Amino acid sequence: MKGLKYLLVFVCFIPLLIFRDFTPNNELKYLSIADEALRDGHFFAFWNHGAAYADKPPLYLWIVMLGKWLFGTHSMFFLGLFSVIPALVTIRVMDKWTTPYLKNKYRDSAFLALITSGLFVGSAVVLRMDMLMCMFIVLALYTFFKMYSGRAGKYDPVLLPVYIFLAVFTKGPVGILVPILSIPVFLATQHRFRDFGRYLGWRQWGILLALCAVWFGCVYAEGGKSYLNNLLFNQTVNRAVDAFHHKEPVWYYLKTIWYSLAPWILLYVAAIILGIRKHLINTDLKRFFVVIITTTFIALSIFSGKLDIYMLPIFPFIAYLAFLLLPALKGGWLKAAVGLPAVLLVLAFPGYFIVLHYVTLPVEPTWLYPAATFILSAGAAIALYQLYRQQLLRAINSLAVGLLLTVFVGSFALPPLNPYMGFRAMSEKAQSIAHEEGISTYYYYPFRSAENIDAYIGCSLQPLEAEEIAARDGKERFILFVKERDRREKADLQAAIAGHTEYRFGDYSVIVFK
Repeated sequence: MKGLKYLLVFVCFIPLLIFRDFTPNNELKYLSIADEALRDGHFFAFWNHGAAYADKPPLYLWIVMLGKWLFGTHSMFFLGLFSVIPALVTIRVMDKWTTPYLKNKYRDSAFLALITSGLFVGSAVVLRMDMLMCMFIVLALYTFFKMYSGRAGKYDPVLLPVYIFLAVFTKGPVGILVPILSIPVFLATQHRFRDFGRYLGWRQWGILLALCAVWFGCVYAEGGKSYLNNLLFNQTVNRAVDAFHHKEPVWYYLKTIWYSLAPWILLYVAAIILGIRKHLINTDLKRFFVVIITTTFIALSIFSGKLDIYMLPIFPFIAYLAFLLLPALKGGWLKAAVGLPAVLLVLAFPGYFIVLHYVTLPVEPTWLYPAATFILSAGAAIALYQLYRQQLLRAINSLAVGLLLTVFVGSFALPPLNPYMGFRAMSEKAQSIAHEEGISTYYYYPFRSAENIDAYIGCSLQPLEAEEIAARDGKERFILFVKERDRREKADLQAAIAGHTEYRFGDYSVIVFK
């Protein structure tokens, strides 16, 4: 029975993994990089259309490569497992960690709240390495706490550096930042800083450095000195000090945290603030969670490069700290923190019909749209009723279950929307035309991530400007990918493609030059 709730949540995500297309800007790029690595026989140094790609360590790209090797194509369902399962494992570890301190009913509600927290659930269903890294970070911190509290297993002193390495090997410096900051700061607050070597001593550092040395040696062998320098310095030190991407002000996360943990952020903040005011941060576990949250938040805020998803590793600790404090808290603030988002979500069902009246949807609406919004509103309405009955946990559960069922039902409506989300339909049509017409050349009028369409069509394609398109017209047979916005707004492009057969897919078109 303990595993049933995890199975049911997993089932809610299955349709999303079956029916969704790959997103162009990140997911499709990973597929293209993996294809290039398989063609060239690279496993530690990666390139994206000839340009060095040292942005990410290899572990996740290995998973993408494994999927292609196993199935002969890229499977959304297979790759999605490496986001969904780490999310559930992360929650399972948090649940096990808090079992001695928290009753079942509170842990069940914490589970539902975290798995429906905005960016956490988002990271569980997109193809990125962040959730995998989050899992390894949580495992590392849990292993340390077992060692600290005298409950360590035989292999935990070895597993701690291995988990830290795997976190780094998955995403990079954030993987080591969180444990290496949190552990000594926590020990200092406990007046036990001198014990740091008991947990991360010569043995642990030796294992960590040995694993890193093997990795960096393989990178050097495949990519050379410049690639290794890019990986170690440009993608770490330079991003932290003076980012060349995603540069944001120091207060950036104070703004983004509110929607990153919606709809539960008010509950989390209210519980933690009330707990601090009532001096309830009175156990080692609660203090450790506070240290993890504050040190990571401050460190990532100081770093120059910022993305919302960088905060993912602290979300489990925010959620479970709030629920560790809930049993000792009462009052209207907590009910209001759940009631306000519930009131807003109750409006989803009537709001759908209002929007439908004033806005033309890009695809023909189906019964799944009102069904999904009705479930969302119904879950919120039940939550409000439970709040009226003074049943806070049941209200949380009702709202969370409504959100999960909304994801489940809404996922079945995705296929008609996929042309607006990804390039699969457009690419398959282009391949079909190329086969029928005997065309073997593909081009694109420059738009973001167009070069990664090669992951679908199986061959490279090159950019063409309008004058180059016109120059090739009548002299070469080819297929051109164009963004609709460019086609509407650029007169020279309109002139270059005039008179040729067009097939539109969402915001893009396939133009055939015979």
